[in-house]
Amino acid sequence: MATPLETGRSTQGDLEQDLARLIVESLRLEVLPASIDPAAALFGEGLGLDSIDMLEIALAVSKRYGVELRSENRAALASLRALTTHIAQHRIR
Repeated sequence: MATPLETGRSTQGDLEQDLARLIVESLRLEVLPASIDPAAALFGEGLGLDSIDMLEIALAVSKRYGVELRSENRAALASLRALTTHIAQHRIR
C-alpha cells in the first residue's frame, strides 16, 4: 500500500516528518529526525546550522519538492515548521 507521500496526498504532519528526514540525511546530522523541534530555529541557536547547510537544504528541497528557495525566502528557513508551510504552499510535485 502506498504511503500518503507517495500518492501525493500528504498531510502537513507527513510533510514535516519527511522534511526532517531529508534535512538529517542531506546534512548527515547525528540526530534523529523526530528529535527536531518543528518550532525551533534551524540556524544559529536552534539546530545550529550555517549558511552552507542552508544551501544544501535548498538544493535537496528543490530536487525533492520542486520548490526553489532563494535568499529572499529566509523566513521560510526559520524553522522546520516554517519550511514545511512554505513547501506545502509552493510545491509542484
